Amino acid sequence: MLNSAAAQSLADRFFDEFYFPDSPTTATSAGIHKYDGELENYSKAANLARISKLKQFESQFAKLPADPDRDLILSHIRAELLDLEDIRSWEKNPDLYSSGITNSAYVIMSRTFAPPDVRLRALISRERKMPQVLRDAAINLVNPPKIYTEIALEQIPGLVSFFENDVPLAFKSVTDAKLLADFKASNASVISALQAYEKFLREQRLPKSNGDFRLGATNYAKKLLYEEMVDTPLDRLLQIGYDDLHANQKKLQEVAARIDPKKTPRQVLADLQKDYPPPDKLLDAFRDTTTKLREYIVAHKIVTIPSMVPPILEETPPFMRALTFASMDTPGPYETVAKEAFFNVTLPEKDWTPEHVASYMGGFNRGTVLSTAIHEAYPGHYVQFLWMQHVNSRVRKLLGANSNAEGWAHYCEQMMFEEGYSQDPRMRLGQLQDALLRDARYVVGIEMHTGKRSFDQGVQFFEQEGYQTHETALVETKRGTSDPTYLYYTLGKLQILKLREDYRKMKGAQFSLEEFHDSFMKQGFPPIKIVRRAMLGNDSPTL
Repeated sequence: MLNSAAAQSLADRFFDEFYFPDSPTTATSAGIHKYDGELENYSKAANLARISKLKQFESQFAKLPADPDRDLILSHIRAELLDLEDIRSWEKNPDLYSSGITNSAYVIMSRTFAPPDVRLRALISRERKMPQVLRDAAINLVNPPKIYTEIALEQIPGLVSFFENDVPLAFKSVTDAKLLADFKASNASVISALQAYEKFLREQRLPKSNGDFRLGATNYAKKLLYEEMVDTPLDRLLQIGYDDLHANQKKLQEVAARIDPKKTPRQVLADLQKDYPPPDKLLDAFRDTTTKLREYIVAHKIVTIPSMVPPILEETPPFMRALTFASMDTPGPYETVAKEAFFNVTLPEKDWTPEHVASYMGGFNRGTVLSTAIHEAYPGHYVQFLWMQHVNSRVRKLLGANSNAEGWAHYCEQMMFEEGYSQDPRMRLGQLQDALLRDARYVVGIEMHTGKRSFDQGVQFFEQEGYQTHETALVETKRGTSDPTYLYYTLGKLQILKLREDYRKMKGAQFSLEEFHDSFMKQGFPPIKIVRRAMLGNDSPTL
């Protein structure tokens, strides 16, 4: 909590006068529906005004006494300014615009926080503003990196399909003729604008896309400092990542040898991809797994689960299938109507060939089903969501760090094996392959953005060191060009492991794993540095 009335008043002004009005999509996601008909202003003038407003708030918060929530807001502001002024994504990344407006439609569709006709009116209002966003993009984009333009061009056909097929499907129950006519017009204008944007990117921007996607060491370090409150020197950080990679490689080789000593680890992993539930039993497999996980957590006192109501396990709705393989869809902290949490699993399409189904289901092998259930539900994201409902701080409900949220979910994958959940080496092998994927993200993200590794060398690293297929390696390296700090999975896991060990030393014989996890959950999802201060009472190193 903020430590003074003045600090609380300033924080409220920040959220009510800037944060939500400036980002209506974020407001909708958070459960604030005052701005559902609005859309972000992507123009250069709006970005300059945004910078000015952020600097005013930065100056005001900097004058307040240090306090965890004040520090969290200040870091958030500085991260935004870093992106707007120094990294300048709005001048470099074409996908920021096309995928941005798609997400603005998606958050209106994804939860039934109001009747379909009410939400459709909000969507129409947003859609009418979307063509201007793409016109602003054409003005703003200055020499984008070629890979960014290529990724945007790869994405746009799927986005067009989303507006052509998925958006109308989400509102098929609406019968108001005038409303449907308005929607048909607004939706058609978005589709047309996206098609024109694709033509513009292909014919005018792609030939002139000669920019550099790399952040450079200075901006990379600042991004980590502001978003994750990590100030460890990059060379030291990289060594920590390599150490974890090598440790997990050794464990994977040992576990693979236990399964079949006559085969290489890659051959054993290939066999694992063939061991999956029948597609029509996939939801049952997840349901059974999540039930067993919840029972084990309670019986072994691993973490308190605030509610025994499980998430609703369902097939991913049609309008979300292009966006997610498996996901936990939880309501925003201020959602008062659509308060259900959904564990969505995307099943194979009915018209796929047997070969396509087999390839797809390899990603749902039994080891992946377990690690996904741990990560998304128990005791990962869903349990953290349940705890978030008891956090009193407005700041903590809205602002946090990926190294906490994703770090916790990734930590849980390893922790549940350490706590004896499964003795099956095949399950352990799946967990270790996932850990190596996150280790490879860690290393490639730093090295690619500091000039130590090329894009092609990044792909090679994912394949050779991360034990990933070429297709996965390519997708992951592309992601790393625009999500440079996607080391936060492993980074957060390692920070939590160190915090657990330091907390164990402090507590001595009084240490309890359940009490440690509960104390961690009570903090919300801020950077681990803030959690350490609360639990250890000091600013000792997080790594």
